[in-house]
Amino acid sequence: MSSWWLELSQTIVIRGRIAQLILERAKRLSFSVEEFLIELLNQYSDPSERVRSYIETALDLLEQAKEELEKGNLRQAAEKLWGATALAVKAYACWREGRRITSHGELWEYSEKLAREIGEWVYDSWNAGTSMHTCFYEGWCTRGHVEEAYKRVEKLVKEILSKIRREGKT
Repeated sequence: MSSWWLELSQTIVIRGRIAQLILERAKRLSFSVEEFLIELLNQYSDPSERVRSYIETALDLLEQAKEELEKGNLRQAAEKLWGATALAVKAYACWREGRRITSHGELWEYSEKLAREIGEWVYDSWNAGTSMHTCFYEGWCTRGHVEEAYKRVEKLVKEILSKIRREGKT
């Protein structure tokens, strides 16, 4: 395991106007707060740092989704799954091509490339992850939907992590 795959747990509390601005901007871009903050940080990172931050945050969001699911908070679990999906695709694009994906449209386009390179099952994982974004906003999904999406998103994130570790370049 590379030294940059470290486990770190720390809480940062942001209140007041700064917190309000972060929430407003993330919502306007249809990003989770985590995804928005990673994008801000990555503006000042080199490609290998971006790959690490994307995939590490995707793994962290998977863990958070599991915790939210255990608490019965389906909407929060769903949003974490969407974030993990988006960040995993961004990690792959950055790792494979040095590409920085900045919109949902680009994510959709790149998901097709990912499916061609990794396998057709990626379509299922991608669709499960994107449906969780809708679940967060609409609240229509059931526990079963979120549990099944978790399995598929976890497979996607772990496969991308495995490829990055196995083939290097970071």
